[in-house]
Amino acid sequence: MIEKRFTKIANYVAHLAGLPSTFAICCLIIAAWAMSGPIFGFSDTWQLIINTGTTIVTFLMVFLIQNTQNRDGAAIQTKLDELIRVGKAKDTFIGIEHLTESEVEEIRAKCEEAAKRHDRKIAENAVKKAAAQKRGSKTRAA
Repeated sequence: MIEKRFTKIANYVAHLAGLPSTFAICCLIIAAWAMSGPIFGFSDTWQLIINTGTTIVTFLMVFLIQNTQNRDGAAIQTKLDELIRVGKAKDTFIGIEHLTESEVEEIRAKCEEAAKRHDRKIAENAVKKAAAQKRGSKTRAA
């Protein structure tokens, strides 16, 4: 019950935080605070108000946005795992997000090298095919 309510609130706040109107409202608050400086004599209390307010908002937003990103990341990972599972990809990639950073980097490097070998193979085949077509058109012309 609490988890569902928190998830709903976190999603809503993360959505609101990303709106242009939210940014505009924040800019207006900062502008109003700055313009009120001369009225309050740029006092320590005047500065403390903006510092405390922004610190509290930042502190809370970090947790809400991180929660939203964690769920989004887990959902994407689950979808990718399912695509791997039902496709022709290697099942060994399922769950690699739980490995250490260096282990994942090692797998990524191997995948990049395999992709480069594949690209070279495709390029070589294209050259061979073009050469064969060129030879074929010369023999037909003769």
